Amino acid sequence: MNKYRSHNCNEIRAKDVKKKVILSGWINKKRDHGNLLFIDLRDNYGITQCIIDKENSSFTSLEKTQLETVIKIEGLVVNRSKETINKDIDTGEVEVVIDKFEVLGACRELPMPVFSDQEYSEEIRLKYRFLDLRRKKIHENIILRSKVISFIRNEMNNLGFLEYQTPILTSSSPEGARDFLVPSRLNPGKFYALPQAPQQFKQLIMVSGFDKYFQIAPCFRDEDARADRSPGEFYQLDLEMSFVEQEDVFEVVEKLLISTFKKFSNKKLMFEKFPKISYSEAMLKYGTDKPDLRNPLIIKDVTEIFTREDVSLEIFKKLVISGSKVRCILTKNTKNQPRSFFDGIDKWAKDQGMSGMAYFTFEKEKEILAKGPIGKFFSNKALEELMKKINAKVGDSVFFACNKVKELERITSLAREKIANELKLIDEEYFAFCWIVDYPMFEEDEQTKKIKFSHNPFSMPQGDLDKTNFKKPLEILAYQYDIVCNGIELSSGAIRNHIPELMYKLFSLAGYNKKQVDDKFSGMINALSYGAPPHGGIAPGIDRIVMLLAGEKNIREVTMFPMNQNAQDLMMNAPSEVSDSQLKELNLSLKKK
Repeated sequence: MNKYRSHNCNEIRAKDVKKKVILSGWINKKRDHGNLLFIDLRDNYGITQCIIDKENSSFTSLEKTQLETVIKIEGLVVNRSKETINKDIDTGEVEVVIDKFEVLGACRELPMPVFSDQEYSEEIRLKYRFLDLRRKKIHENIILRSKVISFIRNEMNNLGFLEYQTPILTSSSPEGARDFLVPSRLNPGKFYALPQAPQQFKQLIMVSGFDKYFQIAPCFRDEDARADRSPGEFYQLDLEMSFVEQEDVFEVVEKLLISTFKKFSNKKLMFEKFPKISYSEAMLKYGTDKPDLRNPLIIKDVTEIFTREDVSLEIFKKLVISGSKVRCILTKNTKNQPRSFFDGIDKWAKDQGMSGMAYFTFEKEKEILAKGPIGKFFSNKALEELMKKINAKVGDSVFFACNKVKELERITSLAREKIANELKLIDEEYFAFCWIVDYPMFEEDEQTKKIKFSHNPFSMPQGDLDKTNFKKPLEILAYQYDIVCNGIELSSGAIRNHIPELMYKLFSLAGYNKKQVDDKFSGMINALSYGAPPHGGIAPGIDRIVMLLAGEKNIREVTMFPMNQNAQDLMMNAPSEVSDSQLKELNLSLKKK
């Protein structure tokens, strides 16, 4: 028998009554009832209630022992009385009468309690992350993460994939986010980059003749933090397949995600076959390429209505003439909503930096009327035409926004989410997956007006390449796709461009000459020129998958040792200063600000 424990803290059951046991763990809670002291002893597996009588010589010592002290107890398992059975824990029918105890690890005064899931500041939680991780909810999240990764590995093996590891020290990439750079001691003045993703390496694996690759890959990007994005590092399920088309990738990912989400959540899947939505359709109907399909509200373009002579809302008409568009959001059967609901949406829109959201409700007396601040600007015929265009009925309400397309998409996307939340339209018991497809290969930089890659520079253009009009790059679509769930992008992927001549052509449209491409992507271009198979892949984010399964809103809650918003590790004091001798060894000097 192990000297520290005969059982884990969730193992003891009624069958163990009258047995002597040894348990070790942390003091989770203490309850002093005068003659009896109750202790909840916790380890990784669960909790056992232990009791000690005042007559025991160890009573006073244990009574004074700090919470979160690690102790070993020896004692006798007994039944709890019927009225004290705790059905919330596995060991709730029994308790252990303590004979003796021993302190294994003393604990100082706690900066935050462990037994509750009360919210504490980010600074405290991250500085004392080792304590934060003892708390039940986040402890279970991290265990869930481990189980999900193990399950995914097993599923990928069953799907015929093999796991390979790619380098951590690599070369800098000109596309994507900022790199983390590592100075080379043996090559003065030169730097490695930590990989933003194993993109080039996984393509090289396909060129090397391996057919199906995957990896639970660490990725490093010098990006600002968001609720669904860690600063610094994250993990993704990186996969790549040879001799495949877009649909082959979709089939593998759908199988994997369906089995994973069914295994680890009781929520339902809205779609067993994930719908495919083109990028242009998504931007029009949802205002974003990350739509939450649990939200039934749809955005519609009604610009034409505001060009009619019998619509006299001059502020919108002038904006339309100058190139703006008008889009609206229809809400069904909202005639009985209080005025405060509509005014609240308008005020919220102004708080978001918008000019507000115009609105009215369709009513009918002898003819169709519009009740609301802008209703008077529409003739009856214009209202009838609008109702037909957006499939509205009497009693429905409509919100309008007018602006240039980019800003209009942002406005209506936020408004769609806000209105749905106010009306409680989103069913939280569902996961709604979808594919966003048909991304444009290029986009125009808003500042420089130059052409740049919109998604992934290594993607294959769609269509017959002999007939592609490269003089109109903004019209070229690519085999690029995103997988989205409940408004969260889990991954981007693509069918890759495996033809060197085509890659030079596409990079030239984005302003790169042949020498620049050869310098930056020498390994890739060289490999592709020695016989490369058609191939494609994707890389769903592990952190975001677990975040969805755990029902968390912030990725920090499913990451074991996250950084704060400023990309600092408060527990380990990173990043930190280094000594002059280390800098000298690396041939570096620091420029003081």
